[in-house]
Amino acid sequence: MKKTITLVVLFVAGISFAQSQFEQGMRKAIGLWKDGKTNEASDLFERIAAAEKNSWLPNYYVALVNTTAAFGIQDKDKMSALLNKSQKALDIEMGKDQKNAELYVMQALINTAWIVFDPMTNGMKLSGPTMEMYGKAEAIAPNNPRVVFGKAEFQMGGAKWTGIDTKPLCKEMQRSIDLFKNEKPETPFHPSWGLERAVQAAATCK
Repeated sequence: MKKTITLVVLFVAGISFAQSQFEQGMRKAIGLWKDGKTNEASDLFERIAAAEKNSWLPNYYVALVNTTAAFGIQDKDKMSALLNKSQKALDIEMGKDQKNAELYVMQALINTAWIVFDPMTNGMKLSGPTMEMYGKAEAIAPNNPRVVFGKAEFQMGGAKWTGIDTKPLCKEMQRSIDLFKNEKPETPFHPSWGLERAVQAAATCK
């Protein structure tokens, strides 16, 4: 009996140690990202993902960090390198789980970055698949604020070409703000971003 208890204690201690290592690494990586050290943050998230294969979060952050960095970059080689890294990390997690709305939103963001970089080449090709990603995310988590806002913002971006009525989109943006404010992430590392962007977009939405 004593031996069994000892094994259980050692097992629990091992889990606690692993969790603390994971948490420490995630906090450090997020801190690097906040400090503008994109490459260092991405590299650390990749190392955490390699060690912690049961969590989708490290690879999600690899994709998020590199995709957000890609927006605004004019050099095609640099932009492609960032988005290819994002796609590779996301594909790993999509291969494990097709019922995670955050992953579909992330794919939509990667697509959007390609469209923004070269709308003439990528707009027609990726607009449909991007809306499909938001549709899948919405079917899983219709009240996820990043799903609601992301879909509305993407449609708003194409409104001048599609002629879609923007009033409902503005309402959706406003609704997303309430959802953001009431969101309760499962852990400190689960996605919680988007409120600031939603407030800015809703304020200028017409």
